[in-house]
Amino acid sequence: MIISIIRTLILYAFVILAIRLMGKRQISELQPTELVITMIISDIAAIPMQNTSIPILSGIVPVLILVGLEITASVFMMKSCKFRKLLCGSPIVVIRDGEVLQSQMRRLRLTIEDLCVQLRQQDVFSIEEVQYCIVETNGDVSVIQKPQFRQPTAQDMGIKIKDNKIETVVVSDGRILDNSLQLCCKTGDDVRNILKNENTKLSDVFLMTLDALGKYNIIMRKN
Repeated sequence: MIISIIRTLILYAFVILAIRLMGKRQISELQPTELVITMIISDIAAIPMQNTSIPILSGIVPVLILVGLEITASVFMMKSCKFRKLLCGSPIVVIRDGEVLQSQMRRLRLTIEDLCVQLRQQDVFSIEEVQYCIVETNGDVSVIQKPQFRQPTAQDMGIKIKDNKIETVVVSDGRILDNSLQLCCKTGDDVRNILKNENTKLSDVFLMTLDALGKYNIIMRKN
């Protein structure tokens, strides 16, 4: 029993490492090759978890090979558009200038009901509003509405908006988050100076946000 638990923990940690090596993507954003590799890795790792008579290396080695293949394929896709097109396909336009391209819909085996569902997920509730719709290689759709249905931008209205830069969480539960500090171009000393001016201890801070302009918000820890 203990051996099974240890093997499961090892494989669990190893699969997480393997997925991290493949890159940060959500399931819906995976390319076909990445989705296939992810599914195979999960199946391979499950076998030595369930059967302790199988050496643990029988799960680790194939996963390493698959991750290596995926990383190699990713490098080739970065260098060769033809190779990327071969493995991942190409985006397909299904609506052009407001016209639904039925031949492309049939090519994708995409029904008008499926397309409308995708459009609603993009906050477009009428197909009449769409100027262009493109089905991406991962299955998501990109939509451009007709000019009269688009939200006006500040540039369209001639309004200048002040750039407050990115605001990030720099303190969480009494701990300074170095990665977040890099996002807002601040340092740990900047945080400590702010807390000092506020007569606040770091250990008493539950949450603190900060932006590049120095604007901050502090939420104290409650007992």
